[in-house]
Amino acid sequence: SEAAQRVVLEQALTGAEASLLVFADGHDYALMPAARDHKRIGENDTGPNTGGMGTITDSSVLNKSLEDRVVREIVEPTLAGARDEGFAFKGVLFLGLMLTDDGPKLLEYNVRFGDPETQAILIRLKTDLLSIFESMYRGTLGGLDVGWSAGSSACVVAANKGYPGKYESGADIEGLEEVDRDRVQVFHAGTSRAANGGYSATGGRVLGVTAAAADLPTALDLCYQSLGKIRWQ
Repeated sequence: SEAAQRVVLEQALTGAEASLLVFADGHDYALMPAARDHKRIGENDTGPNTGGMGTITDSSVLNKSLEDRVVREIVEPTLAGARDEGFAFKGVLFLGLMLTDDGPKLLEYNVRFGDPETQAILIRLKTDLLSIFESMYRGTLGGLDVGWSAGSSACVVAANKGYPGKYESGADIEGLEEVDRDRVQVFHAGTSRAANGGYSATGGRVLGVTAAAADLPTALDLCYQSLGKIRWQ
């Protein structure tokens, strides 16, 4: 094929990663809190990469001056370019960034929410999500005040043993009812209903245990306390 005859050279970028997601209605946009995804399977960023073992939102991910620069140099030119080329972008735009010594660089676009970025981001959303979707569809996002809770959030993924390789599957999950649902949200990623009416762990990434708090250590503590109550073989 023609593609096989080509070589693509890419610049190696060094720095911290960040994800900035945007609601867009073809003309106006609203930023979501910046998130950072942690890919490696093991504690302290060890082991093979996965689809994402957890995410955080925190002011340290993308400080205000960097965020302003990303908006000015990447977000607004992207949306303007889409309009100029005849497809005014409506929906969720995901900007994968590398924060290098030379400033923020764009690694990738996605035109969707990310997993598990979505969990950590949306747990801080105060505005009704359906009203945001309707305003994106109707082109009225500029008149909607999209509000977020202050502070930080975290999503910690619980995976089946062996993931991201060949993993064990099907064990019954215990302890979900012990989680404080007023403070912690458990998102199901790879579960199915068990014969006993509960849930079994069927996927690679099974649960996304998510909490928001005034600061990141508190949010992480809430997640890990909840994970301490959830058990499966």
